[in-house]
Amino acid sequence: MAKSTAKTVETKESVTAFLNKVPDATKKKDCFAILDIMKKQSGFDAKMWGPAIVGFGSYHYKYESGREGDAPLVAFSPRKAEISLYLSSSFDKRDELLAKFGKHKSAKACVYIKKLEDVDVKVLEKMVELSVKHVKKTHK
Repeated sequence: MAKSTAKTVETKESVTAFLNKVPDATKKKDCFAILDIMKKQSGFDAKMWGPAIVGFGSYHYKYESGREGDAPLVAFSPRKAEISLYLSSSFDKRDELLAKFGKHKSAKACVYIKKLEDVDVKVLEKMVELSVKHVKKTHK
């Protein structure tokens, strides 16, 4: 099967310009803080992925179905209702860390927060670090 065209691909758009357009002042401040955390923990500069995702690093995936593409190692997006954190769904100590994280909702590969002050930033740093390690190990 041929490589499919992913909707969310790395772009040349400015991360700073994108985050500066976030209308809510608290969410904007939180996003710049998350930007710093993810840059430090991943070791990669931020890039825009599609029109609304800030991603760090990248990896190539290929499913058993033959579908393949590229995705950021970790990412986040300031959505209208909350901030979406895109982390691996199966990094070491995920459940244990989420239990200590603070006020959040989670899905398979997303963790949603309203405000950074609602969560433990040290736990976020550890989750980003472990998520990046897991994805790098899984997708060599």
